[in-house]
Formats: sequence, structure tokens, C-alpha cells
Amino acid sequence: MQAIGVAHLTALQLPPAELARQAARAGFGSIGLRLSPAMDGGLAYPIRAGSQDLAELRRVLHGEGIHVYDIEFVPLLPEIDVRSYRWLLETGAELGARSLTVSGDDADMARLTANFAEFCQLAAPFGLRIDLEFMRWRPVGNLQQAIAVVEQASEPNGAVLVDALHLFRSGGDAAAIAALKPGRISAMQLCDAPWQSPPPEGIIAEAREGRLAPGAGGLPLAALLGALPAATDISVEMPMPQLPAPERLALALQSTQALLAGL
Repeated sequence: MQAIGVAHLTALQLPPAELARQAARAGFGSIGLRLSPAMDGGLAYPIRAGSQDLAELRRVLHGEGIHVYDIEFVPLLPEIDVRSYRWLLETGAELGARSLTVSGDDADMARLTANFAEFCQLAAPFGLRIDLEFMRWRPVGNLQQAIAVVEQASEPNGAVLVDALHLFRSGGDAAAIAALKPGRISAMQLCDAPWQSPPPEGIIAEAREGRLAPGAGGLPLAALLGALPAATDISVEMPMPQLPAPERLALALQSTQALLAGL
């Protein structure tokens, strides 16, 4: 496993340069950046390649000794124009990111798979992987559905990102992860939560503001981590609005380090 990273959702109120500063001071090795909104009106920081904002961000990253691991977020909606996101891939490549995260938001699986494959093809010259993240409330809502899209697309730079909360809330477990073919999973986002799931109408709220620090809940995270391929990249996605951002970032890293040390 690589150095621990932190997803932007953990402290989404921080603009990219400030996230880099605070994450580095907390001890993280990498950050994810929300450059495109996850939903209409959602918070994002659309920095463009070649801009002064991007040049300044690169200076901060270099000065703080931290790098960008992934960029996000693109819902694969039925009407998506994949090529309109070329700017996002250009920015990611200039920042040295390794992957772009997308979600499956189209009930037509054939069309969704074709759009995912097109995204992979568009990203390949930039050296970027396309990670499909499943979430219980979206059409691609569980591990099996995400794996099916990636396998049917059959692109070498396509993979699945597993969020621990989404895995367990959609009925998945560590055994399902361990049974996958090599290369299907690229990255894992960690958090914790009570073992008992909220009612269906509370699933989205839990994901956005009800997560716990790794090790502070009832999810079987140790078993999950033990089932991951050794090369899986680990980041923490732990939005906890009740804590100030510096405390949240420090808790995210310290709790994850303690969990990993106990394996």
C-alpha cells in the first residue's frame, strides 16, 4: 500500500491550495481534488490547465511536499458528452494525478459502458486511469455492477474505486473483494460508520455528513483491508462538519494509521 491520501470531500470547504497545505501539515502524502461538481450546483474548484491558479497550486504542492493522487467527479449521466471533459483530464495530467473518478448514473448499462469506455480512451494519452465508484443510490450501486461495467468496457486503464461505506451499505463484504480478479480494484476510500445501516432515506445523508473516523464505528475495516491487493492506494473520505478542518484532517490520518498498524 502507498502513503495515505485524503479525499477532498473530507474538507471540501478548503480550496485546493489550502487543502494541500493543511493535508501536508497533518501528515498526508497525497490529496484528491474535486475539480468538477458531483451534482448540479455542487461545490467544486474547476482549475484549468495553463492557468495562473494551476501554476500557483503546483508551487504549493511542491513546497509542501505533497502530490495529487486523483481528481473528481464526473457522473456518467445518459446525456453526457464525454469529450467536453477533456479540460479535466488536461488539468489532472498537469497536476500529476493518476486517476479520475466517475460514477454510474445511467440505467441503460450498454450506453453507460460505452461512455465509460470512451472516457478511458480519452484519458489514456494523459496517463490517467478512470475509476468507477459505485454508490447504493445510483444505477451502478454495488460492487458487482461496477465490476461488470469495467469488464465489459475492457479498457486497460479502467478500474473500480471502492468506498468502504458504499461497499457495506450496498451488501458487499471483504470476501467479495478478495474474490476479484487482479487489477479490478485500484483504490480504496476509508471511513467508518455504525454497523447498522440507516433507513434507505438516510443513506445519502450518512455518506455526506454522517461518517466516522476509521476504527470508531462498527464496519469490519480490518477484514476489508486484509482482502485488498497489496498495491491498492488508500485514502480517507471522512466529512465530519462538526469538526474544524485541521482537527478533521489530523483525526483522519491518525485514526487510519492506528487501524493499519493494528493489522
